[in-house]
Amino acid sequence: MELNLWELQRMLQNYGVLINFSGRFTQEIIEELGDAVRKYLETVDTPRNDTYNVFAVFIEQTQNIKNYSMQKSGSPLGDRIANSGIVAIGKSAEGYFISSGNIVENQDIHALETRLKEIVSLDKAGLRKLFKDQMKKDILPGTTGAGLGLIDMARRASRPLHYSLVELDEQISFFTLKAYV
Repeated sequence: MELNLWELQRMLQNYGVLINFSGRFTQEIIEELGDAVRKYLETVDTPRNDTYNVFAVFIEQTQNIKNYSMQKSGSPLGDRIANSGIVAIGKSAEGYFISSGNIVENQDIHALETRLKEIVSLDKAGLRKLFKDQMKKDILPGTTGAGLGLIDMARRASRPLHYSLVELDEQISFFTLKAYV
């Protein structure tokens, strides 16, 4: 079966996708894509605040995928997880959106969903308080950050973050996160 790029391009355009990347995320790829995102948004006269928020959410989402992949590099599923990343930036009637997805191990879903449910339930004032409280906490050894990424995305978003999990088999699921700015 031959890939029909014309059909793929039309499908992406129908969804409002402006920029898309699928594959393994490295720091270099994230930086290059980040530059491309910023330059693209500048060429279409996007308001500076929107450009900054799209860029910031893009960086958080792709860093989360990269960090999770690195964390799982020793797992038997490590390569499959590392190669499953995808990010799309687009525009719809609701504004710009940044969607990302990757495979996660089912054993990690409960903690992820618990955290997301807490964040999605908060208004802007609650998110601001949670962000400040999280900043005061010590960074635990072996973690990849202070745990601010999801909170920061929710603070920048114009509406609550949307996420979904689709079970692929008894070991893994596909996690999708979408933010509107």
